[in-house]
Amino acid sequence: MPFVNVKLVDGVFSTEEKHALAAALTDVMVKFEGSEAFREVVWVLIEELHTDGWHIGGRPFEGPKSLMQTLGNSKSVYEMINGKPMSRAEFAQQMPPAK
Repeated sequence: MPFVNVKLVDGVFSTEEKHALAAALTDVMVKFEGSEAFREVVWVLIEELHTDGWHIGGRPFEGPKSLMQTLGNSKSVYEMINGKPMSRAEFAQQMPPAK
């Protein structure tokens, strides 16, 4: 039986949107399983977590402000690596952990 677990920040989606999400995920699983017979055994669990339990980049999640900061950080990191490292070792060489 396919089991899909989705974790979301609480209050982001309405009940109707969560039902639509579960239906769409079920459709995807049926497509990949290859038979409509699987529809009745696809389980979708949507868990909503409180914002005080979410962190991005080691910092508490603050909604859209955090997302914009993360995008900015990602852009900065991309620019700082100055190239296209393909392995963990190459990333570590170009941008070692902060001390």
